[in-house]
Amino acid sequence: MEPISGTLVGKSLDHKLDRLLADPGCRDFILADAKDADMAFGLAAPGHRAGGSFRSLEEFRDTIREIVRQGLVDVMLMSASTSERLAIDDELFASSAVTPAVRMNDTTDIWLAAGSATYPRQPALPFATTTIAHAQVGRLDASGPSAPRVDLGLFSITLNGDAVLDREMLTAYRDFRHQAERAGFRHFLEVFFPNAMPPERAPLGIARFVADHVVRLLAGVPRAGRPLFLKIPYLGPEITEQLASYDRSLIVGILGGSAGTTHDAFALVADSKRHGARVALFGRKINAAEHQLEFLRFLRAVADDVLPAHEGVRAYHAELARLGIRPNRPLDEDLQLTHTAAAYGA
Repeated sequence: MEPISGTLVGKSLDHKLDRLLADPGCRDFILADAKDADMAFGLAAPGHRAGGSFRSLEEFRDTIREIVRQGLVDVMLMSASTSERLAIDDELFASSAVTPAVRMNDTTDIWLAAGSATYPRQPALPFATTTIAHAQVGRLDASGPSAPRVDLGLFSITLNGDAVLDREMLTAYRDFRHQAERAGFRHFLEVFFPNAMPPERAPLGIARFVADHVVRLLAGVPRAGRPLFLKIPYLGPEITEQLASYDRSLIVGILGGSAGTTHDAFALVADSKRHGARVALFGRKINAAEHQLEFLRFLRAVADDVLPAHEGVRAYHAELARLGIRPNRPLDEDLQLTHTAAAYGA
């Protein structure tokens, strides 16, 4: 299976965004690998080796290099430090159709270092370790002879139905948008489920709460400051369809959440696409795979309607067997659909 992006000139993300905005019925699908877990988990971020010990940061970055060279994802999301090494120092993306992106903030609900178990349960507070200039060129002053190597970032918000806290979160997003517009820096917007909200604050349900807030907060944002696309939990068929059809200029993307089975990942892409989503941003689902390149090969096949989700799982297992790789679970278990958490801290 050849990389779809290989025949395109420039970045596959830009080509697909253009087609999606021009044709609401377009079946293009954007895949992003979220390799920014070092902004959340610390030593555990790179995942486990086959023997059970944690991979090193350099092993983690080597995998990113392999995935970018494979060319099946459209976006590679990284921390600013990893992006500096790969996008700026190594110029990994200079001749690639893959677009590099940097996580631009780290709200307190993703502070998941060991022993920090209370942070994800406390109402999220805004915070950003990095800056736009650091993402672009690796230093605080972006002026100079070097052109920016990165022009895309992820900004994340978590709302909890508390007017004071939510105002702080939205103010941080507003300030970022203004800085990004001045710098010519593009972004996409992540909206997590509430992490500390009593159920009575969302009488119509959490999915409707998230969708309504997305629509409301972007109503005051003109085209120059709007996100390229969304990264939100899958809100189910009905709300996803309503959000996707509400404003055709707003491209809905879904996040992956915890790893789960291979069928969980493939079916999430297929089902969300069926109901209007056109982007999937998976981190742990990819990073926990037995063979990340092969996992992505079949995930791309499902995303592009080449294979149904369950057949993708079977084909992936057949490829693992051919490579002599023991799967994490038997095929019959990996074909199951389970409930996987959408929050970083779950």
